[in-house]
Amino acid sequence: MGDRVAYLGFNHPSFLVSLFATARLGAVFVPLNFRLSGDEIAYQMSDSGSSVIISGAEHLDLVDTISGELSVKARITLTEMRSGWDFCDLDAHPRDNADEVVVDPDSPAAILYTSGTTGRPKGAILTHRNFWTNNVNWMLSVGYHGGHVALTSAPLFHSGGMCVMTLPVLMAGGHIILHAQFDAAHLLRDVEKYSVTSLFLVPTMMLYLTQHCDFARSDLSTIEIIVAGAAPVPEHLLRTFQDRHVPVSQCWGLTEAATGATFLGTERALDKLGSCGTAGMLNEVKLIDFDGNDLEDVDVPGELCVRGDTVSPGYWNLPEATADAHLPGGWLRTGDVAYRDPEGFFYICDRLKDMVISGGENVYPAEVENALYGHPGVREVAVIGVPDDEWGERVVAVVVPEPDARIELDEMRDFLTAKLARYKLPRELRILDELPRNTTGKVLKHVLRDNA
Repeated sequence: MGDRVAYLGFNHPSFLVSLFATARLGAVFVPLNFRLSGDEIAYQMSDSGSSVIISGAEHLDLVDTISGELSVKARITLTEMRSGWDFCDLDAHPRDNADEVVVDPDSPAAILYTSGTTGRPKGAILTHRNFWTNNVNWMLSVGYHGGHVALTSAPLFHSGGMCVMTLPVLMAGGHIILHAQFDAAHLLRDVEKYSVTSLFLVPTMMLYLTQHCDFARSDLSTIEIIVAGAAPVPEHLLRTFQDRHVPVSQCWGLTEAATGATFLGTERALDKLGSCGTAGMLNEVKLIDFDGNDLEDVDVPGELCVRGDTVSPGYWNLPEATADAHLPGGWLRTGDVAYRDPEGFFYICDRLKDMVISGGENVYPAEVENALYGHPGVREVAVIGVPDDEWGERVVAVVVPEPDARIELDEMRDFLTAKLARYKLPRELRILDELPRNTTGKVLKHVLRDNA
């Protein structure tokens, strides 16, 4: 009861079996990012106090390397499963079932480590109540039902891969197609093969799909919804999928709220372009100004806060960080900047820590990035602020150009002049072959700033 059980492996049914078995025993599930180094994994296991580690055979060498640093009571290695493996194989080796443990709904069910775009990742505690409420919130807000066939290629160790679609669709009685990792060609084939109805994708995945040679001729007609998360979806990507009659829902959430916080119905995708929607049916959302006061004004940016039974009680062994993130009345500060329109729909501006203050004016990088995605020579872009003696900070555009495209700063500024105020225009242009990203596809802007 209360033991922490770590899991290290690619997407596989054994992940879900381990999650549910751990919950049945009253233990706490700790999914580990298989892309991390041995030192990083050892840190998360030590920080969580995991006494058991379940790992795939492909990670056995890594676990052997760090085993001297771990205080584990048991190691379980999953052998590579043969084609056609299913849970009926367990019938050949019957064992006594462990007694079901009655747990408090507010006791920890899992510790999910945040992606750590800066500093050490923090372990967000998710309770049994958090998972249940999140599942129901998605079912009510998006309409998951027993007929859904969801394809999961986002990593299950991340809250997006686990909580946005996989667990809610399972709870609704639907089917899950699991891919070990994201592969555009494999995904497009299996959408046709299994008549997939539901996908959770981050914008990077959506971009790679559209750039694949099979995209134009793939049959996407069974897709009822793509839930897009982790970052705002650029307008050109939304319109590309709309042109294929594939509904896209922009939603917003975070690990500390078990993912689901605002939802935008696909029927509003075009007239509310760029919006992440309104609060879910089982949670509340509000804005506060940068002094911490409630913000009711329309079209004025503030920090998003969320309240409800989806909200994590805090960070594992980090009482100060937990206190900093929580406001009186059960509100969680998210660090995301947004504004609301007159109809109450929210629009994400940026991360609070990524906001650029240039000449006393607030510049939200996501706004500049969205405008730059309309440039025909821009394949990917990230906007950051760097110290400037005159302006305090200056706006810098870091661009991955389309093949054979030539982009110059003056030409880019001219392109943006009709779209943005002059103080928002980049004063510097940097060209890269690729943008640094973490395992969930988010651009590591601190790396870009560190290399300035």
